[in-house]
Amino acid sequence: MAQNKWNRGNGRGFISVMITRFSAIGDVAMTVPVIYSACRCYPDIRFVMVTRQSMTGIFVNAPSNLVVEGVELNDYSGIGGMRRLVSEMCERHHIDAFVDLHNVIRTRLMGLFCRLRRLPVAHLNKGRDAKRALTRRNHKVMLPLVSQRSRYREVFYNIGLPVTPCFAGLFDGRCKSDPALFAAITPPRREGERWIGIAPFAAHRGKVYPPELMHATVQMLSRLPDVKIFLMGGAADREALEAWASESDSIVCMAGKKYGFSIELALLNHMNVVVTMDSANMHLAAIAGTPTVSLWGATHPYCGFKGWQQSESDMIQLPMTCRPCSVFGDKPCHRGDYLCLSAIKPELVFKKVIEHL
Repeated sequence: MAQNKWNRGNGRGFISVMITRFSAIGDVAMTVPVIYSACRCYPDIRFVMVTRQSMTGIFVNAPSNLVVEGVELNDYSGIGGMRRLVSEMCERHHIDAFVDLHNVIRTRLMGLFCRLRRLPVAHLNKGRDAKRALTRRNHKVMLPLVSQRSRYREVFYNIGLPVTPCFAGLFDGRCKSDPALFAAITPPRREGERWIGIAPFAAHRGKVYPPELMHATVQMLSRLPDVKIFLMGGAADREALEAWASESDSIVCMAGKKYGFSIELALLNHMNVVVTMDSANMHLAAIAGTPTVSLWGATHPYCGFKGWQQSESDMIQLPMTCRPCSVFGDKPCHRGDYLCLSAIKPELVFKKVIEHL
């Protein structure tokens, strides 16, 4: 076992700590501030982040003691697959502790196999009871819950590695990313030009601002002088967003283009402001160091999922007693009309964006 590079001066004797978080893009993006902080708090430990292969591009400008292992979960199906994955990681990286930032069946299985190897294991506490109390229809307990990033830090604490937040953004907040990275999308920003990113869609209806209202917002913003608007979304959003982009030369449609996280994060870093739902793009823009204006409907920042260092004044939401009705926005609206989103005026969103320009 090669241990020369990694000493045991961290207080717990750890050399190589495995971390897991699979799941959605936003959830993985939220791990970045915590994992990068852990790497800088414990430079003598090698941290091995095991995630989906498609998510590895999120970890740009990673600390030197972070290794990102992308896996195709279909190659590790069932109990035997998880056992094999743990075995491979332990053999490759000499793992001596396991930090589970996901806490689902497959990662609990990984924790079991780590325990059988007599390794310390800690799992994420999701706080499900408190979230149910916050989102239930009657007798809500309207109190802000522990943030997801705090829950991630708690898992490191439970393994014996307290983490002091010291993340300054993927680009360290001191300089901008290299414009050559996104040259295929757009030339560098001209002097006096303002760039606005808009990500109008999300995975669930309870998070989506009505498209006709967002379209009206885009039209108002596109009339501003020296403004370029980038429309972001998936392949399913491409047709609608290309139609919006065709209305003005100042609008660029990026939907469904699959440039890759490293390129899109570099572009986000150069934007003046990004308008998003409570979605993955909110978290990506935040860790890229870009001011983010977010719209909230069925979900609520109290659930603990606001963007990294996002200002409360940049969270647009209506004070309705039925909110939040869902942690993830996937439940049907009790009222049936999604008034929490449809009652937000485009002029309000426009005004909030102008504040950042």
